[in-house]
Amino acid sequence: MPRTATEHDIPELVRLRALLFDDLGGDFFNPANAGDDWRDTLAGVFERKLAEPECRILVVDGGPGLAACGIGTIEQWFPGPHSRNGRIGHVIGMVTDPSHRRRGHGRAIMLGLLDWFRERDAVRVDLTASREAEPLYRSLGFTGHPDPLLCWKP
Repeated sequence: MPRTATEHDIPELVRLRALLFDDLGGDFFNPANAGDDWRDTLAGVFERKLAEPECRILVVDGGPGLAACGIGTIEQWFPGPHSRNGRIGHVIGMVTDPSHRRRGHGRAIMLGLLDWFRERDAVRVDLTASREAEPLYRSLGFTGHPDPLLCWKP
């Protein structure tokens, strides 16, 4: 059963996020020159985000440590005909420890996050899916997005 993360979970949240980047691989997500200082920065961001009302971090305990986590955020974008209030949700960092996979933890976290997005009147929820997780998200009603995504790294 998912629960809301606390400050005591931060070291495990950092560990799980590092696992996510290991799974994604490649130079974009895991550059050779990254070092480990990003983990300290991430811990500080988790500490701040845990206190923000537009962020929800759900976890599943794995004893010892966490089995899984998922992060939901809501941003205020500009409303339009396709977005009546401009409240756009994002699911970030869904990850399950390899020793706890295939037990429904990801689905349970996603259902909790989707309820949270509904309660906060998000008009859309975006996420980036791995090939392995895409069937789960599609089974929960996620579909392809019409906007092509580009990025720029300074």
